[in-house]
Amino acid sequence: MNDEHIHDEPLRIDKWLWAARFFKTRSLAAKAVDGGKVRLNGEGAKPSRALKRGDELAIRVGELEWVVEVRALSRQRGPAAQAALLYCEREDSRARRLAAMAQRKAQPHPAAGVKGRPTKKDRRQIRRFTET
Repeated sequence: MNDEHIHDEPLRIDKWLWAARFFKTRSLAAKAVDGGKVRLNGEGAKPSRALKRGDELAIRVGELEWVVEVRALSRQRGPAAQAALLYCEREDSRARRLAAMAQRKAQPHPAAGVKGRPTKKDRRQIRRFTET
């Protein structure tokens, strides 16, 4: 993503989200915007809504949420390092997101205690549990 790909003309939200690497495809970005997962300046938006420098986007992907300010507009998707130059994440948003990621990592995986197939004793316990 060179300077020739960065411009000041308004750009569709779904194209920018794709170029900034928040979503893998433009259609996923459009579905997220339609589904209310992306808010522009505190309001809901449509995928075709024009985005300009200085706009604030709240983007929810799964359990994580970013609140970013648009710094540059690009029609072309590039490497992650260059895509990060298109926006600036707010400090409080970054702190919340990192805390949520740390909390998720700290929780044990649901199947962590399961080791292989149930034994005959385990099957009997499961059967007794499901019958009652």
